[in-house]
Formats: sequence, structure tokens, C-alpha cells
Amino acid sequence: MIETLEKQRLNERADNRGWKKWGPYLSERQWGTVREDYSVYGDSWQYFSHDQSRSRAYRWGEDGIGGISDNKQHICFSFSFWNYKDPILKERLFGLTGAEGNHGEDVKELYYYLDSTPTHSYMKMLYKYPIEEYPYEKLLAEGRNRSKLDKEFEILDTGIFDKENYFDIYIEYAKAGPNDVLIKLTAYNRSKKSAKLAVLPTLWFRNTWSWGYTSHPRKPMLTGIANSQVEIDHELFEKYKLYLKDADQLLFTENETNMERVFGKPNKSSFVKDGFNEFLVQGRKKAVNKNKIGTKMAGLYEREVPAGQKIEIKLRLSENTHLHNPFEDFDELFTAAEHNADDFYSKVQKDIKSEEQRKIQRQAFAGMMWCKQFYYYNIKQWADGDPKMPFDFYGRNFERNSTWKHAYMHNILSMPDKWEYPWFAAWDLAFHTVTLAKIDSDFAKRQLAVVLREYYMHPNGQIPAYEWNFSDVNPPVHAWATWKVYEIDKKQRGGKGDVKFLERIFHKLLLNFTWWVNQKDEAGNNIFGGGFLGLDNIGVFDRNAQLPNMTLQQADATGWMAIFTLNMLRISLEISLEREVYQDMASKFFEHFLHIAAAINNKMEEGNMGLWDEEDQFYYDKLHTPDGRTIFMKIKSLVGLIPLCAVEVIHEDLLEKLPAFKQRLEWVLKNRPDLASLISRWHEPGKGETHLLSLLRGHRMKMVLKRLFDEEEFLSDYGIRSLSKFHEENPYDFHLNGEDLTVRYTPAESDLSIMGGNSNWRGPIWFPLNYLIIDALHKYSHYYGDDYEVEYPTGSGEITTISKSAYAISRRLIKIFERNGKGIRPSLTQNKHYDGEKYFKDHYLFHEYFNGDDGSGCGASHQTGWTGLIADLIEEVNSGK
Repeated sequence: MIETLEKQRLNERADNRGWKKWGPYLSERQWGTVREDYSVYGDSWQYFSHDQSRSRAYRWGEDGIGGISDNKQHICFSFSFWNYKDPILKERLFGLTGAEGNHGEDVKELYYYLDSTPTHSYMKMLYKYPIEEYPYEKLLAEGRNRSKLDKEFEILDTGIFDKENYFDIYIEYAKAGPNDVLIKLTAYNRSKKSAKLAVLPTLWFRNTWSWGYTSHPRKPMLTGIANSQVEIDHELFEKYKLYLKDADQLLFTENETNMERVFGKPNKSSFVKDGFNEFLVQGRKKAVNKNKIGTKMAGLYEREVPAGQKIEIKLRLSENTHLHNPFEDFDELFTAAEHNADDFYSKVQKDIKSEEQRKIQRQAFAGMMWCKQFYYYNIKQWADGDPKMPFDFYGRNFERNSTWKHAYMHNILSMPDKWEYPWFAAWDLAFHTVTLAKIDSDFAKRQLAVVLREYYMHPNGQIPAYEWNFSDVNPPVHAWATWKVYEIDKKQRGGKGDVKFLERIFHKLLLNFTWWVNQKDEAGNNIFGGGFLGLDNIGVFDRNAQLPNMTLQQADATGWMAIFTLNMLRISLEISLEREVYQDMASKFFEHFLHIAAAINNKMEEGNMGLWDEEDQFYYDKLHTPDGRTIFMKIKSLVGLIPLCAVEVIHEDLLEKLPAFKQRLEWVLKNRPDLASLISRWHEPGKGETHLLSLLRGHRMKMVLKRLFDEEEFLSDYGIRSLSKFHEENPYDFHLNGEDLTVRYTPAESDLSIMGGNSNWRGPIWFPLNYLIIDALHKYSHYYGDDYEVEYPTGSGEITTISKSAYAISRRLIKIFERNGKGIRPSLTQNKHYDGEKYFKDHYLFHEYFNGDDGSGCGASHQTGWTGLIADLIEEVNSGK
């Protein structure tokens, strides 16, 4: 088969020194992050605000609109805009902080990632910019005035985009070579009147010179030549040039803090970070350097855009510094890059028949690509402060991540969302890799490996969770993702698996597994805790909180550990095919799984251990109180569904190739019948001579599936709810320390402040857990085949197979993004603009989670991260595999 040009680049293992050196690695929000917080009490949102961001140099990264940078973010490029009405230059996306939004932080802009190849040889995004004054104050006021019971007030609710009164600004990049980037901006005036627009393509250096380190590179320099070229002088790079076509003028300043505005101290120079804002918006002509030198520059394009017309701006960032006519072949190269992208995705999507599903999937992939970010965080330096601080630093009474002084992150990472979550989250990242592997398995494998490296993982074996608190505990899904990525990669490599990758990951996962066993199994009885485990407010109280003289044993934590154990078993078996010594590790994990199965399934009267409730036929968390009582926390939620996902299928022919493991396995099953009886029908081969390892036996599995497929409980028209709809009319009440606590089915945004209140696991649909459940159902189907029948939906009288029910759930999830019979996409029902308006209707948003009743999008609106799993579901439904 003839490979596409993009696939050839990937087969050459294009890395950050080649075709991936330049990419969309710029954040969309650096302000308000933990990294930029040097306050005494750890108030990240208040310490470094959006208002300061235009005037204050960042320490750990940079942000911008539709931007790119090199892989270590020394040289940065993005676009700024002004409509001649806004009070400030639009240099970065605006949104509300965690305290300002009635449901937490929330970006208040319209932008869409439309396309990107894995090597970023072609990229495209759309930013919608109002012609009238951007409503900063109105958005802030509405956020303050609304309660958690109210809907969020979004940018479209302001009316600023009504009557097509805005610019559609398309930002595109095409590479003529690894270090030769063509840049094109096309701005359409969608309104019925002519409008002025200033465009400032901006190039600057991340500030590495103001912090007092002699080891850092010397201060770099940008130098303008006429109005058409900028020389880029940085000692870590060969010479580069930025070529600008038809710029009105070039503006230069320094990427230095405006000390006078931010801290009330005199500036050493009149050229500071917000110089372009002062020059253009405030009319201060001396705010820019007339000598055309500095560490930050912009080309100024002031244009009158006629009604319904467009303007184009072209630039070229290149290592070729002697281009006499840099735009001579511009259009031809751009067209070729677009065609290469189309060729690549035509192969990726060859089995997808629906044009709409192809569009959904391609934009999902685009979001995954655009949400790569350079992430820099040296915790010891951050905690201690720098030798030379351009602001007063009084130390930290509240020192976040104080036990992680070894951590030194300096990588390109896949972010959940580059505005609302511009930092890695370990379990999000694991799910990202499953989608990333579909188009760039090498990058997916690197992502899994990096957070397990010694400069990320704690010496005790814990994986850092996310920058607000690395010590929080995320579900242990890394091993699951590792095996999924390995299988995807193996298929792409013609059946030859990357066993070296598996082995490399396995050793680090073993450290993490040991940490879980030592730290989260308090009683040593294979029943685990772990805290909120990523499910924020799913419990009746904050599960991260220390309960006085009480112990909480968690069905999800124990289920996660059973999944982890089976994943480690499967990985060790695969490695054993090449290195037989790993059969010992496989035996260890096989036996450990049996002990977890025994513990979670024991009845209450048998040592007071198990988490299965015979009365309700469901798994629950269990609370041990100071007076010796044991209470099932009878909340029907994802917590009780996680054990369903602890399943693995082992083929008989694999066992035959691993005699040492098979011998030990049979010895255990013969000599520990109490354990053997807890796993499903090991001695009864399934479809194709397979064996099943799972926590759920036949009857219990039927009862969990009955509830899972019940539309009055978990099964929504749009996927699996995080909390049973049963609790809408039957809320769960609990009395704790004089306080009455209630869990009620809440299908959309949270109405509480548990864990910040900006995520809700009490009813909405979340893609990662839906995907995990679907994956488990396919494994059960692989073992049982068509012999195991289920009623789907429960009570419908329709009998089907497990496999068909799994695909049916996938189709419900896909339906969130597809137009229904009324021409409306459920995910976007919250605003009329998406119902069919010409310039809105073909764009998708991949929200953080979705309303459990109507499928509308909730939470972070651009969280392409784990919602990007829609791309996998579309492929699987179309391939039928």
C-alpha cells in the first residue's frame, strides 16, 4: 500500500527535533495557573489575573491566540486583534476565574480547532471576534450575580454575535519543511456593514533572562528590516527570519513586566510587554521602539474590511534567511499541505461512510493535536524563588506540592483543555493516548512514558495527578491505556508489537502498583480507598476529606485496582512471549487479582469485608463508623459500575506458549478452590477457546447489566449517566456530624461546591467512563460470543447480544454530535446560533461532559481531551470490530 506523505513522516518517527519541532505548543492561558503563583497563601487565580497578563512577563510559559512555538517554547508566535472599540488589545482569550464563574472557571470566547496533521504540517483554527466592543464587564457581572442553580451566562448570550455582526478569522499553518512555516490569516466580515480590523501577528521570546540564572541563554534579539523582515537571533537556534507581506509597519518592544502598572515601581525602560496595547489602543507612540529592536515584535495590519468580504495576511517563519521572494510559491505550498492532510485522513477514515461522522472525527482529532502544550514546571525553583525576582517574593506559607521537590517537567504534553485546564492531568492523559494512538502512536507512547519518568513520578511510586495538587489520587488507568495503545500500535505495525515499549512502561507501573497496595489498602485486606478518584462530587461528602474515626472503603478504588491488576497480568504475559522470566510476574498478578475478587465479593457476614450489597444487587462504598457500625453508602453511581470493567480474556493458545505460568495458574485453581470459585467459569472455555477473568459472576453480571441498560437508571438517550436517574425522585440522604447531606440526580452542571463545583458526576454523561464500560462489554462479548443474551434496553422486551448492546451505547454517544430529525445537534442545543446559522452550523464543540437527559454540552466547552474518544467510537462502530 502506498503511504501518504504524512504517514511517511510518522514512519520516520518524526520527533521534536524534526517535523514536530514547531507546533501549537503555546498555551491559551498561562495567567491564573499554579506555576505563575508566587503568592504567600496559594491564591493562584487572584495573584496573576487576566488584567495583569498583558503587562506582566510570565515565568514558566506563554499564551496567545492560535499560536505556535518551538518545542521548548523559546520562540513564540500568535495573533492579536483590535476592532477599534475594545478597551484593550485582544492578545489572549478571556474567561472568568474559578471564583468569578457561577460554575467555576469558564472561557468566554468562540474558537474552533478545525484541522491538524500529527506533525502539524497543516493546521487550521477559527476565532470569532465581535465587531462591537467585547462585553468584558457584562460577563463579569453576570458571573457574580448568578448562583449555582442558574445556567452559565455565555458569550453568545450577550447578543454580541447576533445578526452575524462579527469577523470569522481563520488561522492556518503549512510547513514547507521542518523549520519553514507558512502562516496565513483570512478574516471575513460576516456583517452587512464595513468594519475596521487591526491584525497584529506577533513574534516574541519567552522571558528566560530576567530571573538571575547565569546558566540561561543570553538575552535574544529581534531586529526589523524595512516593514517586511525580522531577523531572529537566539543562541540556541540557527538564524531564522520572519517574512511579512504588505505589513503597514513593524512594532517592537520588550517582553518585560510593566513594573509601574503592575507593582507601582519605576520601569527601567519605556519598552515593556504591553507596549503594543499602549501604542495602538492608548495612542502612546513612544511605547514602541523606533529602532526596530526588542524581544517582542508585531506586524501591524490596519484594514477596512467591506461587508461580506475578506482580507488575507501572509507570513513565513523560516530557517532559510535568504529568500528573495518568500511568497512566490506560498499558495502552491499551502495547497499541497492541505492536500497532504486530506490524503492522510482519507486513509484514517476509509471505513467511515457518514460524511457527518467524518467531520466530527476529523475535528476531534484536530482538537487533540491543537491541545498539545509545552509544560514547564521545576517545583524546587518555583518553591524557592529565583535569584533575581522582578517582584517582591515573601515565600510561601501555603506551599503547594511541597513533597514533590524532585519534579522537573519540561515537555510537550497533551492537555485536557489549553484554557480551562492548561496543565496535564494524569488520568485524562491516559485516555487521550488511546485517541492519539489512532493517528500518531509514537506520540501516544511517549506521553504514557513521560509521566512515569523519574522527574515526574514520585520516588515512592505515585504518579502526579495535576498541578493544583500532585498528591491527589487519580484512578490507576495508565496500565489500561498502555495495553490499549500497544494493541493499536501493533495493528498499525502489521502485527508486530513494540514489546520494548511495554517492558519500559511495565517497570514504572510496577512501582505505581506497589504504591497503591502500600498506601491505599489501609487494612491490608485488598479493599481499597483513594479519595475522590477523579469523580469530584459523586459521593455524599468530599471523599478526599479525612473523616473523624471513620474509614471509607471504596467500590471504585477496589474495582480500579482489579482493573490495574488484570492489565499488569496481560502486559506481563505479552512480554513473557519474548522474555520468559516475566511469567513469574504474570503469576503474581493473577493471584493478586483473585484476592481482590475474594475481598470485594465477600458477603457482609463474612468478616464484614465485601462491597456487594445482596439486597440491591449492586456495589457500594462502605463506611465504618466509630460505634462499630458498617454502612453501605447506597448511591447508585459509576462507583458501583467500575467493578464491571475489571475483565480480561486470555486465549488458550497463549497459555500453551507460557508453560510456567499455566502450571502455576492451574496449581492455584486446584489448591485454592475458594478463590477459583470467585472468577467466572475458568474451566469452561468460551468463544474460540478463551478464558475469562472478571470480578462479576453470571448472576451478579446480569443484575449490574440490568441496571446499566435501564433508561430509568443509567442508560440515557446519549450514553451512560454517572448517577442513576433513580435518585431524581429518591435522593440519598446521610447525616454526618450534625449535617444533613443529600445526593440527588443532577443531569447538568453541579449545584454544589464540592471539589470546586465546576465538574459534576451526579448525573451527566462522561466519555472516559462510557468508553471504559464499552471496552469491557466488548471483552465480555469476546468470551461469551452470542450465547449470552441481554435485554436492551431493560424492560423493552428486546433481546440482543452483549456486543450489540455495546455498539448501541456507542451510537447513543455519537448521537450527541449528530444532527437529529429537527436538524439540531444535542450537544449544542443551549444556543440558537448552532441550530442552522450559516457560519455556525458546521462547527463542533467537544465539551467536558454532557447533560444526562438531553445531551447538551456542559463544563469546559473546548475539552477535546478525553471527549476526543468520540473519534475512537466512530471508528469502532463503522468497522464493527
